[in-house]
Amino acid sequence: MTGGAAPPPAHPVGPAALAHTHPGTGHGHGGGGGAGGGDLFGVLLPALAALVPALGYLLLVRRAHHRGPRHEWSAWRSASFLAGCGLAAAAVLPPLAPWAHGDFRGHMAQHLLIGMYAPVALVLGAPVTLLLRTLPGARARTLTALLRSRPARLLTHPVTALLLNTGSLAVLYCTPLYGAATAQPWGHWLLHLHFLAAGCLFAWVVAGPDPAPARPGVPARLVLLGVAIAGHAVLSQLMYGGFLIDIPAPVGQVRGGAELMYYGGDIAELLLAGAVVATWRPRRAATARERARSRAVRGQSVRTPSVRGQPVRARSVRARSARVRTGAPDPPAGEPAGGSGGSRRSDAQAA
Repeated sequence: MTGGAAPPPAHPVGPAALAHTHPGTGHGHGGGGGAGGGDLFGVLLPALAALVPALGYLLLVRRAHHRGPRHEWSAWRSASFLAGCGLAAAAVLPPLAPWAHGDFRGHMAQHLLIGMYAPVALVLGAPVTLLLRTLPGARARTLTALLRSRPARLLTHPVTALLLNTGSLAVLYCTPLYGAATAQPWGHWLLHLHFLAAGCLFAWVVAGPDPAPARPGVPARLVLLGVAIAGHAVLSQLMYGGFLIDIPAPVGQVRGGAELMYYGGDIAELLLAGAVVATWRPRRAATARERARSRAVRGQSVRTPSVRGQPVRARSVRARSARVRTGAPDPPAGEPAGGSGGSRRSDAQAA
């Protein structure tokens, strides 16, 4: 991390300065969707938002098991999806939610959970594959066609996923957008939705087991992940040094948030890299088996071709024996020695 001097804060550092410079981080907003997370509505709404996807996933798992042994679902994938729902719930519920609305370090911890850790767990749960396995045939084909449509290909393109996930962070923290978004309670929820959607999209494109129409090969995905890692590192260092950023928070909080982003982001991206490698090996093994099978088929077809029901090699041996007995010359280059014409010449010369 760079140790350059940060620009002086516009207001004195301290709780009073935080209330002045960061007025929209939940201070004094009791309603409006639970900006501070302390009222009943602010607790129930996030809990339901995390509980509904978990219950829906479990219902799909139950339906898959009822359809027979061939449709049984992996318990590991179920645990991964439920863990992702739990991480998202922990990010928007007390005690983290009130801290995030009053401290930039809490906001960054919230961003890591919602935008990086929860998406990895949710995507590894393979919800699209589970949905395709449990839907009727017609609806499954409709969903598959939707995934292969042009808008879906554009949305799931690696460059689009990278811009929405990493590029949007530069726009958020290097422009007045962060201060404007956190000035109202609904702005927090919009940020949460963006972090979760962009994180899930990026994790799906890079390491998701679900089908993706525009997913590149593993080397390209590793390069994409490397670009994202570099982008997070550069942005966190700029944030720590106070260069090119526009975050209305005390310098100590901004530096603490930058450290969380730097080290916590590395852990999440290592998890993504591990998921990429885990999904790479079965495909590589399957490709090797297919190539070996193809070589075996080609070798068999070369070794045992036949003409009129007789192997070509056997006809060649008989024709050459007849030429040796009669002293006839070998056929010209390019003419098959074991062809029907060569056999007729040998028979005529022998007569």
